[in-house]
Formats: sequence, structure tokens, C-alpha cells
Amino acid sequence: MQVQSEQKPYDDINITPMLDLAYVLLVIFIILTTASVQGAKVDLPKGSAAQSLAVPKTKVISISSQGQVFLDAVPVSLAELEHRLRDLKAVTPDLPVVLKGDRAVQYDKIIAVIDIVSHVGISSLGLAYQRSVGS
Repeated sequence: MQVQSEQKPYDDINITPMLDLAYVLLVIFIILTTASVQGAKVDLPKGSAAQSLAVPKTKVISISSQGQVFLDAVPVSLAELEHRLRDLKAVTPDLPVVLKGDRAVQYDKIIAVIDIVSHVGISSLGLAYQRSVGS
């Protein structure tokens, strides 16, 4: 009894693993590009884990170590900040704001910004910080 083994050429290409990889990379790219919050680069103080307020309509107020105030990475004075926040609040009544203050900034500058946010009537204010390693 003789067994004939047929050697057929493999002419189909299975692209399923390649598509899976492409979809995973696409999802990772989308998450990484939409998860960041705009603002000036400041050295944030450490803190414990908490839920982030980072949503696309969130406005970021940053205070550099020199005391310069930024609204979404654009330098503004305190008077300009109040005017722009009033305009934004008129368009979006439930406007959330995140305050990023450098750890070396004077405390009175942060209080002045918090007073402006409160005076404008914005009730959703978050403070950004860096999570401590090992907490």
C-alpha cells in the first residue's frame, strides 16, 4: 500500500493577525492623542491618586514658576483671564477648569486665580498634580 502525499502550494494569505495589530495600534494612537490636556509645562507637586477632570471641553489655567498665567498655553494677565473665562462661561455654562500651578509659584498667585474663577461663577475647578511613585 502506497500513500501519496500531495504537496499543494499555499496561495492564500491570512491577513487577520495584521488587521488585529493595525486596530490595536489605531486605538492606542487615538487614546494617546486625545487624553492629553493642553497647557503650559509646569513642574507639578506630588499628590495621591484621584480621578482626572480631563475632558475635551476642559480649560486649563497654568501658572509658571515665575508667576506667569496661561489659559490653554496662551499667556494672559489676570484681567484678561477673567474676561476670557466670562466669555467661555457664557458659551458653556458648566465649563470645567483645571488649575496647574508650579510647585515653586507663590501661593497668593494661585489664590488670585481661584478667586477669579469663583468670581466668574465657575463651580467645577480641579487642581492638577503629579502622582507620587509608590502610593
